[in-house]
Amino acid sequence: MLKAYKLIKDFGLEAIPLLKLRESLLNDAKFTQNYLVLTISSCLIATLGLLINSAAVIIGAMIIAPLMLPLRGMPFATLEGDLKLLRLSFTSIFAATLMSILFSGLVGLIIRIPEFGSEILSRTQPTLIDLLIAIAAGGVSGYAKIRPQVGDAIPGTAIAVALMPPLCVIGIAISQGEWDAATGSSLLYFTNLIGINLACLGVYVLAGYARSSELARTISWGVSILLIVLLTIPLGISFFRLVNHAQVNNSIREILVTRSLVDRPDIEVDKISINWRKTTPEVLVVARTANEITPEEVAIVEQLLKQELALSLKVIFDVTPAQLIESNQSSITQP
Repeated sequence: MLKAYKLIKDFGLEAIPLLKLRESLLNDAKFTQNYLVLTISSCLIATLGLLINSAAVIIGAMIIAPLMLPLRGMPFATLEGDLKLLRLSFTSIFAATLMSILFSGLVGLIIRIPEFGSEILSRTQPTLIDLLIAIAAGGVSGYAKIRPQVGDAIPGTAIAVALMPPLCVIGIAISQGEWDAATGSSLLYFTNLIGINLACLGVYVLAGYARSSELARTISWGVSILLIVLLTIPLGISFFRLVNHAQVNNSIREILVTRSLVDRPDIEVDKISINWRKTTPEVLVVARTANEITPEEVAIVEQLLKQELALSLKVIFDVTPAQLIESNQSSITQP
């Protein structure tokens, strides 16, 4: 381990002097007018992108978001025992967090939507994969800070770790009274914060910084690892739930499609979706058929799924009437 550390250090991971890095991090951590304007602009763009379910608009907000700037100062401040840098970083992050939730909530109250789109829902169920993404992106971001020549990587890490959209989802969910969604997006936001902090911490240590305070280094590592362990529990549960849902989705699709909906070959299934947010999960089957589907047949399908999957599901058919039209060859006059 010591040899690996010495190899990395001798390779030149430490690119800029300690005092110069501290000065740069202090400038990034200040709550300035530019930081305020960028935070509000990014929040509004991300909120509107989430409401219209546009990935392109949300990506634009991720690039603008300045939250990564003060966040990289927190691990350095804890390693060095720098209270000034820690106070500035924490103040900027805390203020931006509150403002983002407030503004996104106000927009959510003004622009009411009947249901959440995929961009919002995808940020309400974080898993262990999100933590790994945050750690990887945070490591790259910290490396780019100590190696200014690779600063072009910053927009990519901002997109990958996505700090602003989860904040906006919290505000939107609260404005709509969706507390489960707000809780899930809050978990994602704190997952990103802690993952970035731990990764930057590792980069700074490998780069040879923070030699002045062994106690501060021990405390920062201990707190970060403890928070990671605490996050692993809900993220792990969410991950295994996601895997289980995917397996159930595939099983339902196989049962409904390959078995022709209980010996009804005249039914053509176009789409199957499952709403797991209901107390009894709802299976929406979009299908076409020339004949009527009766409630009794739907009950048979529900019973079949319950027997096969040991799970109670409510099945709803969205049926489009279909009509088969063939040419009348006998009526065509031959020359």
